[in-house]
Amino acid sequence: QVQLVESGGGLVQPGGSLRLSCVASGFTFSTYTMNWYRQAPGKERELVAIITSRGTSTNYGDSVKGRFTISRDNAKNTVYLQMNSLKPEDTAVYFCNAEYYGVRYWGKGTLVTVSS
Repeated sequence: QVQLVESGGGLVQPGGSLRLSCVASGFTFSTYTMNWYRQAPGKERELVAIITSRGTSTNYGDSVKGRFTISRDNAKNTVYLQMNSLKPEDTAVYFCNAEYYGVRYWGKGTLVTVSS
């Protein structure tokens, strides 16, 4: 069955870094656009970063541009989100999402808390 399993979340101080990973199984990972979303308490889910199936193109939400980097390793069925210069407002549950012509799969999320 399809699975997306996120990891790497945790508690970090402002200005710190974290690297999230999402391991996919049960579908042809290399054909899917992969996205990271986040949802903070009381807020709507927000698109954070996008990477195309071959990794040739990326895009980012305005709030994370210049601080976050999305990447993927199709040989490992894994997508990453490197998060630097973290701010308290980055606190959220981060979700991995796979998308292909309207077919969408979601992970269960990993919590990132930025606090001193």
